[in-house]
Amino acid sequence: MKRELNEHGQPIGPVVEHWHSRPRPGREVMSGLYCRLEPLDPARHAADLFSANTADVDGRMWTYLPYGPFASLEQYRTWMEATCLGHDPLFYAIVDASSGRALGLTSYLRIIPEHGAIEIGHLAYSPALQRTPMATEATSLLLRNAFALGYRRVEWKCNALNGPSRAAARRFGFSFEGVFRQHVIHKGRSRDTAWYAITDGDWPAIDASHRRWLDPANFDAAGHQQVPLSTLTAPLRRAPAQDGPSDVSSG
Repeated sequence: MKRELNEHGQPIGPVVEHWHSRPRPGREVMSGLYCRLEPLDPARHAADLFSANTADVDGRMWTYLPYGPFASLEQYRTWMEATCLGHDPLFYAIVDASSGRALGLTSYLRIIPEHGAIEIGHLAYSPALQRTPMATEATSLLLRNAFALGYRRVEWKCNALNGPSRAAARRFGFSFEGVFRQHVIHKGRSRDTAWYAITDGDWPAIDASHRRWLDPANFDAAGHQQVPLSTLTAPLRRAPAQDGPSDVSSG
């Protein structure tokens, strides 16, 4: 598509018609077929989450997070009360719709209403949640809610060495946008950060893929998927942008 030029002959981005700042996500419950997202409440969720996390006996789930593991329920609840009750990050407990037990955490963060950008992160999934339809549905619910609020862009960022998180981003339909080298320091170690995003233009087709995958008809009697989500979303991901506009020469 031909780029729009300003009066100086410089390429400029498209006009965003009738734009206004988007509302911040609220503390409402989001419900799906397999799970619901409840605004995090330490009094209600901490004990369930700590119990579910104890199945991760070697602490593998905490390697790429800037906190954890936690030695006791008291320590975990104290961290939660100090860290997880603000508006950004905005934490949710992932609750099994069948048992009513909280099995994991997720959040919105880096919420920028004036630009319509929001990130999904702080995923802490207990072993009972990992590789289940609930785990997929939790992220799908966050995505659906963000785009329903009018956000233009949902981001996913992770340690560039975190292979499972990068694979999850691709599986959900996030497009890779590059790596920020030496971006932050976590637990005393340098972290390169891989960036992914889904835009509002990408979302309708990705949403349809999520709904198709989550449909109970996609699972056999033993709970095995018929069509992998990655198969559905692979054609929808965009290639990384090239380094600079192709029609602008360097001096």
